[in-house]
This record gives sequence, C-alpha cells and structure tokens, in this order.
Amino acid sequence: MTDLIVHASCVAQQRPDRSWRAVLITGASSGIGAELARQFAADGARVALAARDATRLESVAAECRALGAEALVVVGDVGVEASCADIVGRTVAHYGQLDVLVNNAGMGSSGRFEDVTDLTIFDTLMRVNYLGSVWCTAHALPHLKRTKGRLVAISSLTGLTGVPKRTAYAATKHAMAGFFDSLRIELDGTGVTVTMIYPGFVFSEINQRALSPDGTPFGDRGYTRRKGETMETDRCGRLILAAVANRNRDLVMTWRGKIGRMLKLMSPALVDRIAKGVIESRQ
Repeated sequence: MTDLIVHASCVAQQRPDRSWRAVLITGASSGIGAELARQFAADGARVALAARDATRLESVAAECRALGAEALVVVGDVGVEASCADIVGRTVAHYGQLDVLVNNAGMGSSGRFEDVTDLTIFDTLMRVNYLGSVWCTAHALPHLKRTKGRLVAISSLTGLTGVPKRTAYAATKHAMAGFFDSLRIELDGTGVTVTMIYPGFVFSEINQRALSPDGTPFGDRGYTRRKGETMETDRCGRLILAAVANRNRDLVMTWRGKIGRMLKLMSPALVDRIAKGVIESRQ
C-alpha cells in the first residue's frame, strides 16, 4: 500500500525507459549508493562506482560483477572539483558514454546550532553534499546531452522543510533542491531530465558518520532505529530505479513526507512542531 502511495505522487513523464548503458553513482561504497549500484547492475547497466574508500568500492563492484554487469571503480572525493572532473572523465573514457549520473555522495550532521564548536562542519557538508553535485553535474552534462540522459539527485526530506539539529545538513539539501529545480528548467528541450529524490529515514551508515557539533562522527550516540519508521535500502533503491526509469520530476518517498509537503503550504508552524517531535523521539 505504501509503495502505491509513493508511486502515485510521481507524475510520469513517459513510459518507463530502462535503456541506460552507462551509469555513474557517487557515494557508491555503502548505503543507498551501493544498493543502487547493485540494482542498476541487475538491470543490465554498466556501472561506475565513485567514492573515497577503494576497498569498499571493490567489494560493491564484485557484487555487481557477480550479477553479470561490468563495474568500474573510480576512487575520488566529490568535495574537490578536480576530483569530480576526474571521476566523470574516467567513466566516459572507459564506457564511451554516460546515460545516468546519480549524485548520491553525502554527509550528515546532528546537533543544535548553538552547540556547534567547529563551524567548518558547514563548509565540509556544503562541499560534499551540494558543491560535489554541482561539480559532477557540470562535467557530466555535455555527455548526458549527447545521450539525452538523466540527472538524479539524492536529497532528503530535510530538503523540503527545516529540521531541528540538522541545520548544516538541511542547508545543503535545500541548496540542492534550488539548484536542480532551476537546472531542470534550463534543460527543457535538451532531452536531459532531472529527478530529485527525497528519502525519509533510511537505515544506512550516513547516520553513524554524521558529524556532531565538535566535528567528530556522531556514531550510535542516541540514535534510535524504530520499526516501521526506517526504510531499508533495498526498497529505497527499487523506488529510485522506478522513478529514474519514468524520468519523474521528483520522488517523495514517505506518506509523512508528502503530507508534510502539503501541510507546509497551509500550516508551516504545524510542520515545524511535527519535525521537532520526530527528531526528539529519535535522540
């Protein structure tokens, strides 16, 4: 039932099109990125996997090859523009084309703004979450125009509304939404489509690697995984793949997120209280 609600919120631009041949996924060493790599591979795509951890990338690549797919490992840091250029360049040099770019690499943060003692957190997250997506997109766009390909940006529900204790993270996701929504309009008529993905709570390592106010990883401190409230990565991946195949404009993954999006227009203060309650119940 929930899957039906999710798909009903996405207005398909055309019939499902899975003609992707070369797919580049950033942040592919774990979590949503690794799951998308496996699912694109199972669907017949040749995948390029980008992240900083070579060992973990090789492990994901081995899983993709076991599914019968070709997998290229590209070690790089999306927080550095030159690295983004290298990631895209090596992918196109190897496969000869690029059909899908999934901007998935990201870092999280947790803590009240007034408790932050290391303000470089804001710069770090902005470079990885937002600028990394901008830089990868800039270098990939000429190739995507040639294939009439697809741009995919993995955002978060925090990109739709403010969330307490997520000031740095929410700022980057709002920036992504503004950038890709604007770029979508500029690309009208080129054949390149833009799909924004807004997951809710997905159980992955991003929660444990989130930066605390002093700049150290948050780990498991106070994080509570509640049954029925956290989506598994495999289901998340299936929904994303369907949205990309349909060239959907966006995908808000949870019914709470969709209701919240509508409520924000009518009663933003109520949405603020709901967001505060959800976060306080988890930490």
